[in-house]
Amino acid sequence: MIASLSKDERPSVPFRIVLYSVVGLWATYYALAYLRWEMLGMEFAGEMARLRAIVVIVGAAVTLVLWTLLRLFDARPLWMKVVAALVLALPASLLLAQVNNYVFADMNKFMERYYYEQYLEQEARSSRGSDGQDAGIADQPEGRVIGRGVEVFDRDELAEEEREERQDFRQIDIGTLSSIGPLVEVAFSRYFMMLAWCALYLALLTGEKARAAERREQEFKNAAKAAELRSLRYQVNPHFLFNTLNSLSALVLTGKTERAEQMIQTISRFYRHSLVDDPTSDVLLEQEFDLQKLYLNIEAVRFPERLRCVFELPDALADARVPGMILQPLVENSVKYAVSAVNRPVTITISAKEEFDRLVITVSDDGPGAPEQAAQGFGIGLANVRDRLEARFGQDVVLSSASVKGGYKSEMRIPLTRNG
Repeated sequence: MIASLSKDERPSVPFRIVLYSVVGLWATYYALAYLRWEMLGMEFAGEMARLRAIVVIVGAAVTLVLWTLLRLFDARPLWMKVVAALVLALPASLLLAQVNNYVFADMNKFMERYYYEQYLEQEARSSRGSDGQDAGIADQPEGRVIGRGVEVFDRDELAEEEREERQDFRQIDIGTLSSIGPLVEVAFSRYFMMLAWCALYLALLTGEKARAAERREQEFKNAAKAAELRSLRYQVNPHFLFNTLNSLSALVLTGKTERAEQMIQTISRFYRHSLVDDPTSDVLLEQEFDLQKLYLNIEAVRFPERLRCVFELPDALADARVPGMILQPLVENSVKYAVSAVNRPVTITISAKEEFDRLVITVSDDGPGAPEQAAQGFGIGLANVRDRLEARFGQDVVLSSASVKGGYKSEMRIPLTRNG
């Protein structure tokens, strides 16, 4: 965990997200341009769509090049990223405008000729339709004055003059289209497209930085929680070791060597079982019950005639998971304030059950209960259990402990988890 916290990771937008944004931008542009062409009822939609696809592919490539330059400023202040976007988008837009004009140059000339020929045909049809308006005029020779200042002109001569005028118009129109004006107009539209994408990229980058900050914060919280769990877990082990060593010392001093040897072997098994686990990890409830059996076997050496144990673990809950040694302080309290406090047999019962998707574990005894003078020491063990449960599950836990009729009972209710 600590290694991951010290690792230098600069937040950046994944290439997959960048690619999706670029494709989305140019796909939207292509769709809108095609719909506009169709809604206006323009001709040659298929050819225009093909040429527009070429422009879109080049535009996407230029946008990716813009991204490779803009990402160099990811770690810079916001104002510097904005300035970089404003500056880098300018040459990109000029390049896109030039590509657009180049790709559509032949198509523009073809459409000029096509619509010009359409116009001439329409004018010719209009001219032929007006020839029969005056029968007297139709019978007169062409190019003569027939009265009241009306003159009939030669149609071939009119057509020639018309063609010359249209040719002059066409030359002026082509010259205008090839001038700098349309290039600047297209460049401005592409410039704002590039700025829009840059704004989207900066928004995505800001989101990635926010998520990275959240991940770092969560890593620090996890590290703090792990340290807290280790600290609380290590508070249990020295306490138990102190008690067992005192018990072992008493056996040796009284000459009960066989029982002392048995106790040493049981202690060895207990610590081998408990220390092999990570202090911050959960263990199977079945393993936790086995650990408490070992502990009570150790205590049974001290109280062979007084300690009785009952374990109630349904098979369905054997694979439930709990913090390691979470029951130890509760069982120790029962031994200390119930078994050792009286001269009669005392039964300690450890049971588990499921209620409404929650795991309920109970440690109870039929001893005299906790005396008032032992409340402080008794509460230390409970506080340790509560702190560990809250560090593991948050506030979604309930821990209660009180005297009941015929003894004392401690009960914990925690979320039922099985996947570790």
